[in-house]
Amino acid sequence: MIPIVNSRVVAGMVKERYSLHEIRDIFEFLCQKGTFSFHSLPNGLFPAADLRVDAKYTGYGNVWVRDNIYVAFAHHVNCKTPVAVRNVKTLSRYFMKHKRRLEMIVSGERNYREPANRPHIRFDGENLSEINQKWAHAENDALGYFVWLFSRLHNEGCAVITSEERELLALFALYFNAIRYWEDEDSGHWEETRKIESSSIGVVVGALEEFKILLEKDGIGRVNYREKEISIDLLESLIGQGRKSLQETLPAECSQDDPRKNRRYDAALLFLIFPMKVVTEQMADQILFDVTHHLQGDYGIRRYIGDSFWSADYKKKMKPEERTIDVSDNISVRDSLLKAGQEAQWCLFDPIISIIHGLKYQHYRTEENLRLQTYFFNRSLGQLTGEDGPFKALRCPELYYFEDGKYVPNDTVPLLWTQANLWMAFEFMEVSLRKK
Repeated sequence: MIPIVNSRVVAGMVKERYSLHEIRDIFEFLCQKGTFSFHSLPNGLFPAADLRVDAKYTGYGNVWVRDNIYVAFAHHVNCKTPVAVRNVKTLSRYFMKHKRRLEMIVSGERNYREPANRPHIRFDGENLSEINQKWAHAENDALGYFVWLFSRLHNEGCAVITSEERELLALFALYFNAIRYWEDEDSGHWEETRKIESSSIGVVVGALEEFKILLEKDGIGRVNYREKEISIDLLESLIGQGRKSLQETLPAECSQDDPRKNRRYDAALLFLIFPMKVVTEQMADQILFDVTHHLQGDYGIRRYIGDSFWSADYKKKMKPEERTIDVSDNISVRDSLLKAGQEAQWCLFDPIISIIHGLKYQHYRTEENLRLQTYFFNRSLGQLTGEDGPFKALRCPELYYFEDGKYVPNDTVPLLWTQANLWMAFEFMEVSLRKK
């Protein structure tokens, strides 16, 4: 079945079955059209989006740690590892510059329950400075992604971590211990109401496991940060706490009794399957079922049921300065704008689902998995902007929202995180077809 395709040119390329040659032709065509052009800062960091002037109000010209890790990882997956290494090395310089935030929480000098006291996950990438604006900085997943990829690149022999950088990673482990990450309320991937979120806990579990491998691989066994020791035993204990929390909560994102926090379905759980690989195959199948049966739409995938970000006619109901503000303390005003069933449909997730089915196909060689990999890959292609809209054609939107009775891209085009995921989906399609 062919999904909705916004671009007339792409519509002529989409097929239910592909040859390796056809996938490569589509990829080369999109590269020529600029679909996979990643605008970076001179220091190797990436803004969240490559914005038009009229979209500067979104703030997506700033750097997000989480988005940068996905873009860097996509470069690593696609054999451009030096770009990924440079990116995480620059992120490490940023965290070094502001590591006092980590230290004060580890020592108890500052209250970690106040988000402004935590490491800032959104900052000015030009000079690695913090932004003086209220923001939902309590995002354990973002910090976990950094520790995970930096450790992984070292473990794979792609980056050499200095002793100072190793101590920084150890400081993050102490930080996760100090905030008791397995029961900490954070704002997570979507930067909203703070709650105990499986998607955040799972990313930290993956990060600590990769850091543990680093210590074992280097034959160190322990790292001292000031007077505190980070050992394999401590890491195993922290990992165990996180896995216990996941076992008690999954497949739900949050099981707290408070109805403002409790959430059964959330597309962020897909990231625990790929790239983090921290859930069992059985749990991965359940998460896939939940997302595709409860969150999937015709134009993309909802983050969660009741998501009011870019709900119907958002630009008419919200002033530019109100559309992307921090709502982690009170989301009720924005939620009041939502009509049931009119949540925005995001473009981040279909490439990830395609990759997950691709990994299953590459392991089991079942035609059904290849069919599903191709179907969600086609959905991802279908989300590229068309020739008749306000944006350049063949660009990767953040999401589609309901405006004047139809779904259209929001102002964040192209979103580099979407680009990165689609780029990786191409690589996994190639791998599957080479094996076939």
